[in-house]
Amino acid sequence: MRGLMMDAPLLIPTVLDYAAKFHGQTEIVSRAEEGGLHRTTYAETARRARQLANALMALGLEPGDRIGTLAWNGYRHFELYFAVPGAGFVCHTVNPRLFPDQIAFIIDDAEDRYVFVDLSFVKLLEGIKDRLPKVRGFVILTDRAHMPATTLPNALCYEELITAQSESFDWPMLDENTASGMCYTSGTTGNPKGVLYSHRSTLLHAMACNRADIFGLSVRDAVMPVVPMFHVNSWGVPYCAAMAGTKLVFPGGKLDGASLLELINGEGVTITAGVPTVWLALLNHVDAAKADLAPLERVLIGGSACPASMMERFEARGIRIIHAWGMTETSPVAAASVLSPRHAALSKSEQLALRVKQGFALCGVDMRIVGHDGTEQPWDGQTQGVLEVKGAWICAGYFNNSDRSNFSADGWFATGDVCTVTPDGFMEIVDRTKDVIKSGGEWISSISLENAAIGHPAVREAAAIARPDEKWGERPRLVVALRDGASLSAGDMRTYLEQHLAKWCIPDDIVVVEELPHTATGKLLKMELRRLYGGKTVPGALAL
Repeated sequence: MRGLMMDAPLLIPTVLDYAAKFHGQTEIVSRAEEGGLHRTTYAETARRARQLANALMALGLEPGDRIGTLAWNGYRHFELYFAVPGAGFVCHTVNPRLFPDQIAFIIDDAEDRYVFVDLSFVKLLEGIKDRLPKVRGFVILTDRAHMPATTLPNALCYEELITAQSESFDWPMLDENTASGMCYTSGTTGNPKGVLYSHRSTLLHAMACNRADIFGLSVRDAVMPVVPMFHVNSWGVPYCAAMAGTKLVFPGGKLDGASLLELINGEGVTITAGVPTVWLALLNHVDAAKADLAPLERVLIGGSACPASMMERFEARGIRIIHAWGMTETSPVAAASVLSPRHAALSKSEQLALRVKQGFALCGVDMRIVGHDGTEQPWDGQTQGVLEVKGAWICAGYFNNSDRSNFSADGWFATGDVCTVTPDGFMEIVDRTKDVIKSGGEWISSISLENAAIGHPAVREAAAIARPDEKWGERPRLVVALRDGASLSAGDMRTYLEQHLAKWCIPDDIVVVEELPHTATGKLLKMELRRLYGGKTVPGALAL
């Protein structure tokens, strides 16, 4: 027997229609590429999204065609987030921080028909345009007054493109499993792979993320997604905000501490989301300027492990940290570290030790850990295994790619993260399978080493990698960048680490560098670190 309920598919444009109808005058503020702050509303955004949908149809696109974007977080990119999937196409957000060769591969592999590009990235596309034969044209996200002279073929002006169109558009009644968006993995072990999201998966993900313990957005909030809109749907924040009628504050491409602080103070930002490297810069600026982060209340941190010292620095200012975990393949949020009432009796230090872990799976996601032989491992908080997940917003395969190496025979997705899980389901990532340090038959977590080292007052950023050792097979090496004006001796670091790590986990040496290399999404680039500093000996290394 079927239930007697209306059959209403989960479709992305219905979210914007809701926001326009019930929260139409709520502000959307953007730091504009042309300069200054741009202000609009959900009602105006819905009107322009319908114009954009008409413009896309006029370009002669077919259902399912991919539309690429290379753009920062701003109101025009937000319009594309709704109009492209709403009209039956796929919004393919491309990471402009990748190498040009990777960007060319991604756009060509996705077979993007048009690419919408911010002024900042026009030159980048001009350098690879001859390698994009499937692209019919480029739309520059600006008005006529700011249109640059460009060698891009068939270059169109965004504002002229949509202004000529009708404000009326009937969103097609699509199957909710229709593809809506696409994002490529970072490709650290080969060519990037395309993850193809659906309307259904995107909205279910946003609904799950909007629970009180995660984003918890409301009409009383102002949210600033610092995580780029070109990276995994900006963690779903744009869709969550529209669902809740929340004020949106887009920072554009200015992600330095001073620029973010200006928006937090000036626009009343209560919640924000981004990777640890961004928050490190913000905290350092705020400390140096002796500034106030009010009215900020909550910070969602993901992308890489959040150091305990970062949590403590925020919470000393009365700001709550929400530590989340996910991947491109998981839409991305799949777990979050949330304490429950049974943890209330723990000391502050014990609670902090839990909160730096990755926590419970969101409702809608299941998880397990498996050993090297594929057998499921116990949840005892000690046994390690590779984390596998499945659920309604977990990818089941890659676009235009038959690679099934990350998928088990029974349909689970293998994340590549080495984890432990407590009996009550609290998960901790101890390392990536390719980053874990295997010393004398024991696994040493590079993440634990890094989190311990970054707590030292002289250390700005830290990375732990393996170096070959004749006796132990591998031993850990610490690579650190120091805070401005700070100094660090080997003895000082060893004394500090001995307070936080078992003796056999303490690195044998330390290398002090100006900067650590990062991936395009702000994560430590371990592959490059191993190339530079992974030899048996490194000039200038200090023995611990």
